[in-house]
Amino acid sequence: MAEEKKEDIEEQENQENKDSESEETPLETEEAVVGDMPKEPEDLLKEIPIKKELEGWNPKTEIGKQILRGEIKDIEQIIDKGRIILEPEIVDALIPELESELLLLGQSKGKFGGGQRRVFKQTQKKTQEGNKPKFSTMAVVGNRNGIVGLGSGKAKETVPAREKAFRNAKLNMIKIRRGCGSWQCNCKTSHSIPFAVKAKVGSVVVELMPAPKGKGLCIQNECRKMLDMAGIKDVWSKTKGKTASRANLIIACYEALKTLADVKIHEDHKERFGIEEGAVKNE
Repeated sequence: MAEEKKEDIEEQENQENKDSESEETPLETEEAVVGDMPKEPEDLLKEIPIKKELEGWNPKTEIGKQILRGEIKDIEQIIDKGRIILEPEIVDALIPELESELLLLGQSKGKFGGGQRRVFKQTQKKTQEGNKPKFSTMAVVGNRNGIVGLGSGKAKETVPAREKAFRNAKLNMIKIRRGCGSWQCNCKTSHSIPFAVKAKVGSVVVELMPAPKGKGLCIQNECRKMLDMAGIKDVWSKTKGKTASRANLIIACYEALKTLADVKIHEDHKERFGIEEGAVKNE
């Protein structure tokens, strides 16, 4: 009789344990369902490291939403597919080490045209109410590692013109090729460009040619800033036309950099000239 009572007690304990487990499973399933629910953009922003300027950013384009979901982690994934960037916050999120600089486009007033160079080019319109001035400027952004962008802005005041220039520069990011195409060097590193390129804007013609290591950027000062932002350290250059038109000169240099990626290159030549496309990742 004692053995039968023990068996009855053990069966009751097992039944109670099964009931308790069945009561806990719905809670677990509810937690699993809640965990699988799609997250809001604000929750996704908290999970990725971003700048303070991007706090509260609610992307409106599909590229921005893919960045928040973690599907896009490199800006080269966007450039290689030819997708258009419509939000400057995309560049800020993908390139945390981005640098920017304004170019000396205008000139202040001075005797015989001897005024000091300035970043804003001022023009004005004569009306019956008086003079209506406008300011235009150009900006260049890059990571000094194969990614660069150029943009311009124009407004009735200097601050909006500057902000427009920075915004447009981030929307015009390109990836360039670097290498060592100079017969004087042949070091197979990406300190210069792999071959000569040329571009024309208006009457201005800019030609960029490979230079040996240590030569530096032998080009006009504002174009030198752009090449430095792109990560190029040595280059020769030739210019023709009315180079006093700073805007045409800068845009021609930018177009020459774009043609570096348009030329088809054989795989053997990439190893021979040390050609690197875009950013060089240090392993």
